[in-house]
Amino acid sequence: MPRLVTPDTRFHRSFIDAVTEFGDAWLDGAGYVNGADISALADERAFADLVASLVRDRDEDAPRADGRVPATALWMIEADELVGFLQIRHRLTPFLLEQGGNIGYSVRPSARRRGHASAALAASLRIANGLGIDPVLVVCDETNVGSRSVIEGAGGVYEDSRAGHRRYWIPTST
Repeated sequence: MPRLVTPDTRFHRSFIDAVTEFGDAWLDGAGYVNGADISALADERAFADLVASLVRDRDEDAPRADGRVPATALWMIEADELVGFLQIRHRLTPFLLEQGGNIGYSVRPSARRRGHASAALAASLRIANGLGIDPVLVVCDETNVGSRSVIEGAGGVYEDSRAGHRRYWIPTST
């Protein structure tokens, strides 16, 4: 099973491979990851800047774009290979309340259906609790049966669907 780690430059090659595997559908905009041009991230310095930005984003006082909240970025690592991404958003904006939730995750296509999302979501609930977030909102597309199963398996209680997204609340305290 994967372990959740803080983003780190030692996963540079694996990061590029994973993002490439996700393809354009996963990139925000036209070829960007968190505002960084994916083609530029081949450069070690540009990648190091992205990693520093992701790590800094968990700091309450870090500068961030309008509408963004502090968030803890974590990477799913198995045998030193990046198999997925997870983010814990410390607060909910109106948009996150409708469509994004507190916790978002993605597993690269070649690593799906092996329990990575379930293990990562379970581990992230403990981390969210440590951040004082209880319960968490986790959202998935209405048609994403796999993610729905992961969320329900983690104890997600379905609240409703909005704009094509299923919304679940999961307690983080046990």
